[in-house]
Amino acid sequence: MNKPELVISCGSVADLKQMILAGADAVIIGEDRYGLRLPGEVKLDEIGEAVAWAHERNAKVYVAVNNILDNQTLEGLKEYLAALQANDVDAIIFGDPAVLMTVRQLPKSLPLHWNAEMTSTNYATGNYWGKQGAVRVVLARELNMEQVLDFKAKSDIPVEVQVHGITNIYHSKRELVKNYMAHQGTTPEEDRSKGRGLFLIEHERRDQRYPVYEDCNGTHIMSSEDFCMLENLPELIDGNVDSLKIEGLLKSSQYNETVVRSYRAAIDAYLANPEGYEFQQEWLDAIVELQDPERELSFGFFYKEQVY
Repeated sequence: MNKPELVISCGSVADLKQMILAGADAVIIGEDRYGLRLPGEVKLDEIGEAVAWAHERNAKVYVAVNNILDNQTLEGLKEYLAALQANDVDAIIFGDPAVLMTVRQLPKSLPLHWNAEMTSTNYATGNYWGKQGAVRVVLARELNMEQVLDFKAKSDIPVEVQVHGITNIYHSKRELVKNYMAHQGTTPEEDRSKGRGLFLIEHERRDQRYPVYEDCNGTHIMSSEDFCMLENLPELIDGNVDSLKIEGLLKSSQYNETVVRSYRAAIDAYLANPEGYEFQQEWLDAIVELQDPERELSFGFFYKEQVY
């Protein structure tokens, strides 16, 4: 049985330190030019110190370079990746082959985690990217438990699965919120356009609210519920899933720290005594106490019949 890594996305160096001290084994950071849907920005000039601090505590730092890259964004990509390499980041997260091709031009290897969002749905494709140099595959959030475990059993490289938090269901490079507001003759407030107070509601399911936020990378529509696999971690651990991700986007630092502590406690308790393991309700209660009452905690797609 493997000990799975517990990883969370962070929006600042302060959050990075807070989550590692709470029990995260690794964190994901980045900046808007190259990273997509991050809780905040950690600029290049901050990364060296952050990595050194994390490494002193045996934690890892991954940098998201998973944006949709246009020709203009490619300018400076090699220099950015070289700087990340020089600062000893543990891996970068990518979806665009341009990132892989650029990494090959660097003086030494830089570990790659392949994350293609919705299209990382089968082990053959994951193994293909492994042969190209990826050392981890991040699975699509739409896979159910059976598919996740089958993917892991047939994967040649380590597998990461999201276990908690919000998920993206739609993205456009266009400024849809700004354009809509302009059409209505109004101007969105700065904080609202970045994810506070804007929702889509389906006519048939008016009780479900889909958060919408807009940033320099476009418009993002997010899930109406939050994943929460805290009670079902043993299935993933027994299946030897290598990394369990908590999505920190659109959540407070207090909430994310509480989630990390609960997952850390559950993972450690199960690994210490799998046969005698008992789930402690207090782990979940601590999260529920801080959970937005308008956002249900659910198993996501893990126990649904899927088309993949």
